[in-house]
Amino acid sequence: MKSKTMTGSEAIIQCLLKEKVDTVFGYPGGAIMPVYDSIFDYQDKIRHILTRHEQGLVHAAQGYARVTGKAGVCIATSGPGATNLITGIADAMMDSTPLVCIIGQVPSPLLGTDAFQEADIIGMTTPCTKWNYQITSVDEIPEVLSKAFYIANSGRPGPVVLMVTKNAQFDSLDFEYKKTTWMNSYKPENYLDYNKIKKAADLINSAKKPYLLFGQGVVLSGAENELQAFLEKTGIPAASTLLGLSALPSDHPNYVGMLGMHGNYGPNLLTNECDVLIGVGLRFDDRVTGNASKYAKQAKIIHIEMDESELGKIVTPKVPVAGDAKEVLSALMPLVHQSDHSTWMKEFRSCDVLEFDEVIKNEFDESKEELSMAYVCRKLSEAADHNAVLVTDVGQHQMIANRYFKFKNTRSVITSGGLGTMGFALPAAMGAKLGDDSRTVISIAGDGGFQMTMQELGTIAQHQISVKMVILNNHFLGMVRQWQELFFEKRYSFTEIESPDFVQIAQAYNIPAWSISEKKDLENKINEMLSTEGPALLEVKVEKEDNVFPMVPSGAAVNEVLLKP
Repeated sequence: MKSKTMTGSEAIIQCLLKEKVDTVFGYPGGAIMPVYDSIFDYQDKIRHILTRHEQGLVHAAQGYARVTGKAGVCIATSGPGATNLITGIADAMMDSTPLVCIIGQVPSPLLGTDAFQEADIIGMTTPCTKWNYQITSVDEIPEVLSKAFYIANSGRPGPVVLMVTKNAQFDSLDFEYKKTTWMNSYKPENYLDYNKIKKAADLINSAKKPYLLFGQGVVLSGAENELQAFLEKTGIPAASTLLGLSALPSDHPNYVGMLGMHGNYGPNLLTNECDVLIGVGLRFDDRVTGNASKYAKQAKIIHIEMDESELGKIVTPKVPVAGDAKEVLSALMPLVHQSDHSTWMKEFRSCDVLEFDEVIKNEFDESKEELSMAYVCRKLSEAADHNAVLVTDVGQHQMIANRYFKFKNTRSVITSGGLGTMGFALPAAMGAKLGDDSRTVISIAGDGGFQMTMQELGTIAQHQISVKMVILNNHFLGMVRQWQELFFEKRYSFTEIESPDFVQIAQAYNIPAWSISEKKDLENKINEMLSTEGPALLEVKVEKEDNVFPMVPSGAAVNEVLLKP
C-alpha cells in the first residue's frame, strides 16, 4: 500500500476511518484544534456529536459502546477538558466498556512547564485505563491508534487514553496504517485448560442443587445463545447480576431473577443453600456477595472469567476457569448431562411467592393514591412491549427499574454498575440511541441525578436524538435517604432536594414534556411520550419515602436479605 503525506491531525482521522468509526463524541479546545480542523472535511464520513460538557461526551460514548459492542470514541482538549473525562473513564474501566479517548496536549517543548491548560492526564488515568500513552512525535500516530483500538476491544474490554501533543498534530508524516491483531506484551486471550473444563463438568453433573450466576461477561463475549442452551440442557436455575440483565430473556423458564443488594429474594437467599455455584462472566463484587466471609461456604464454586486477576480475588473457586464465556460454555456443553432440577427450582418459585406477598403486591396496589417507582417502571416496560433499551441513572430508581423492567433482547440494559455514577443516564441514553436508532431508548433518572447532566438536553435538541426521558421525582436523593431512614434514625441530613420546573426546561429546548402525579394520567402520558416523534420528557412525581426492597444490608450475608424494614 502506497503511503500518503499528511498532517498528524489528518492521520488521526484516517485512523478512525480505518477502524470503521462512524460516530465520535467531542468538545473542541485549543490543544485539540488541529484535529477539529481536519475532521471538518470528513463530516460526510464521521458523525461528530458536540455535547455540552465533557462528562456528557464520555458517558455518551459509553452508551454507544454498550449498545453496539464497538469502542466509543471521545475527543477532548487538554487540561479541564481532559480532567472532566476522568469520571467516565473510571466508570468505563469498572464496567468493562471499550473507549478510545483522544485528548489534545500542549506542544512537546512545553511539557512539564505548567503551561496553559497542561495537566498530567497520563498520570491521572493510569489507575483507571487498560492502557494510556502520550504521543509526542507525529510518526507514532498510526501505530499507537491501531494499538489503542485493539487493546480497548479485545479480551476484557476497557478504556484507552491517548494524549497527542499539538506539535504532533501539526507535523507531517507518510501515512500508512496496519491494523493491530496481536502484541508481544499483551495477551488478551486465554488458552482453555480442558482438564479444568472436565472437572467443572464433573461437579455440575454430580450436583443436587446447582446454581448459575451470570454477568456482563456473557454479553461481552456474545455467549447469550450458549448460556441459554447450557441452561436448557442442564436444567440449572440462573440469576443475573445488574450488568448481566438481558443476556437471558426475562421469561426464560430457568431464569430466577436479579441477585445482589437489591436483587430478588430467592436468588440471594438460596445462594447459601446450593451445592455447586457456577459464576459466568462476573466479578463476585461486594454487591453480589454481601459479606464475603459468609458467602456460599457450603458450595463448590466454578468461576468462569476472562480476566484471570478476578479468579480467587473475592471468592475461592474449587475450579477456576480462565476463558471467554462463549468458548467455555461451548466446551462444557458436550460434557454436561441432560438433567432435571425441577424440585430445586421450586424453592426459587416459592421465594417468588413470598416476595410477591411481602413486597410486590404492595407496589402494585391499585387502591394506593400515590405513584410508586415500581408501578411506573412496570408500566413503562409494558408500554414498550419489553423491547426497550433501558438506561438508568444511579439510586433507588436504578434498582427498581432493573427489577421491574422485562427484557426480550440482549444489550437492553445500560447503567453505571461498579462506579455508581450519578448523571450517567441522560448522556448514555443519547449515545445508545445514536448507536442503534432502530430501538426505543428509555432513560430513567431521579431528580438528583438528572440535574447533574441535564445540560445535555441541548445536545439532544440540536441533534434531535429520539430519547424518551423519564424523571422519577421524589424530592430526595432517594437511596441515601433510604439508608438514613433505616440506619441513621431518619436523620435526613442534606438529602432533600428542590428541583426546577423540568417541563419548562425541556420546553425551552423545544422538547415536548409533561409532568404528572396521579395514576389516572400515567398510561396515557407514557403512550404519548413513546409515540412522540423525536425526544420527549415525562416527569412523574412519586412517593417521597418509597423504599427499595428486598435489601441485603451492608455487612450482612446474602441469606440475611430483608423483605421489609
